[in-house]
Amino acid sequence: MRANVGSKDRMFRLIGGIAVAVWGIIFENYWGLIGVALLATGVFSFCPLYLLLGIDTSKGDDANETGRNQ
Repeated sequence: MRANVGSKDRMFRLIGGIAVAVWGIIFENYWGLIGVALLATGVFSFCPLYLLLGIDTSKGDDANETGRNQ
């Protein structure tokens, strides 16, 4: 599985995922599951929706140039 989430996008997903997941837990609703999905895509640097849409925000990142996540 090749990384298709760039470093800035990944950081947004991790911070946003934590915030949304905590919000979902505090207010006891299912919106927190969106936070879990954001966290998962941030941790693995891979987004299945990006794959379907042909989006790759990791182009030019140092992680891809060194061969990580290949």
